Amino acid sequence: MIRKILIIIKRMLIGIGVLLGVVLITTTIFIYSSPEFGGKASKEEKELYSNSNNYKEGKFINRGNVEMSMDFNKFVKSLVGYFKPSPKTRPSEDITVEKIDSLSIVNYNDSTRLVWFGHSTFLLQMNGKNILIDPMFGDVPAPNPILGSNRFSRELPIQIEKLPIIDAVILSHDHYDHLDYGSILKLKDKVGHFYTPLGVGVHLQEWGVSPERITELDWWQESNFDDLIFRCTPAQHFSGRGINDRGNTLWASWIIQSTTENIFFSGDSGYGSHFKEIGNKYGPFDFAMMECGQYNEMWKEIHMMPEETAQAAIDIKANRIMPIHWGAFKLAMHSWTDPVERILKKANELNVSVIVPRIGESISLEQQDYTTTDWWDKFN
Repeated sequence: MIRKILIIIKRMLIGIGVLLGVVLITTTIFIYSSPEFGGKASKEEKELYSNSNNYKEGKFINRGNVEMSMDFNKFVKSLVGYFKPSPKTRPSEDITVEKIDSLSIVNYNDSTRLVWFGHSTFLLQMNGKNILIDPMFGDVPAPNPILGSNRFSRELPIQIEKLPIIDAVILSHDHYDHLDYGSILKLKDKVGHFYTPLGVGVHLQEWGVSPERITELDWWQESNFDDLIFRCTPAQHFSGRGINDRGNTLWASWIIQSTTENIFFSGDSGYGSHFKEIGNKYGPFDFAMMECGQYNEMWKEIHMMPEETAQAAIDIKANRIMPIHWGAFKLAMHSWTDPVERILKKANELNVSVIVPRIGESISLEQQDYTTTDWWDKFN
């Protein structure tokens, strides 16, 4: 009897081992054969990165070596929390968006305006140019649809195929909710130039963008784009698209400056002294798009809490801010409206001017009397 039990246990263990082996082999094949994971830097490119103060021992690092503190217990807790059913982490129904057509983009010749696509994606029309920021137009922020949840809205303000010629694309880092393989494939032939932090260009090259159309910058470097200046500035975050490529590329915030206007885009970042440094060096800013979503106390080193976002707005000397990195995807365990509700409360205490447009709504930088309506309540 005991011998039979031992034989059964042995067979079960062998079966589990075979299953785990198949999963491991399948995962490895997927990672090394799937184009979504992007490219790898050459030896020559790595030698170039080594000139950066942010590159140590083959990896990009945060200032002060700040890292996300995520031990095994926190990892399990966050995983359970993410998959735990909750009626508040997603809207009760699909968010309706305001539509914008291709002709209205092509024919626009007025003051600087922005169109929000949800999360951190924007169309910026400035000085007669069309600029996309972190163009994530995909349905799921993951290398495979089964690895993530769908976008909160069924539609986008405009389909990517209907976008006109895009003069420039600015990317903050290589995470899936900011750099989307499918979006780049559809965009690449209609984009004049791509601007990225160091290393991110290898993904674009892997996906068919020629090197001469890519400019990679380190923190505090800048590039002239006709009559505009694009400045790459610090952020406190991390990078990686696969299992063992964390820190292979740099992450950043960005400044977009004309002769009359100064705009800040935070990218993804935990709260840190870099905001004051940016504000002191390049502020004040007419408008700032500030990360405010997908946060948790377990990883606050790399994502700000809403109250910190409001303080960061003061640090960079922003006249007006807009909370971003929310309204499109579930990437954390907080309710989907928690970011906007908390930042509005804290901003009111700190006397910070905040606007919260609907997805697809045009925002004119000249408009000073913008009134935020609680449009999200309709979908709660």
